[in-house]
Amino acid sequence: MTLATAHLVPGLLLLALGVPLLLKLAAFRAALLAFPRSLAATYVFFGSAAAWFLYTIWHLSPADFGEYRHWIFGGGVIIAALSFKCVPDFLAVRGVCGLVLMGAMPLLDAAFMEYDKPRRLFMVTIVYLAIAAAVWLGAQPWRARDFLGWLFARPNRARLAGAVLSAYGLLLVGLTATF
Repeated sequence: MTLATAHLVPGLLLLALGVPLLLKLAAFRAALLAFPRSLAATYVFFGSAAAWFLYTIWHLSPADFGEYRHWIFGGGVIIAALSFKCVPDFLAVRGVCGLVLMGAMPLLDAAFMEYDKPRRLFMVTIVYLAIAAAVWLGAQPWRARDFLGWLFARPNRARLAGAVLSAYGLLLVGLTATF
């Protein structure tokens, strides 16, 4: 992944989240409020995160426990399958957290050793903030429901959050032209 692509991906994701909040779209608000316990979102996000994780495990090199990848893969399949049965609450939130954690590596790898391009830090900063949020929300996924309730308790909060996300997304998308 190039550094320009590594800026474009989170920039477009931030715009996809920020613009609907900025425009106060009712359907987007309803979808966000229903998201933490949504069964459809659980299958999409947790299923995608589990598949990506298992794909990565299957392709481990011998230096990275590759000799045991069959055991690790089997354990991952069992845990993912049992997650749907034993802990279905807020599994969509955990799925997004898993996708954030899996997606952070290629983004950060693109910026690794690019010290002559300090603009990369705009992308790296948001990725590290997303990693911290993913670890926190992965351990306490009900906090996402609480945050969304707080965000939409007053209309200006969601609009301000949308403006901040959109502005940062535009900054990242704009920086792609400089690489």
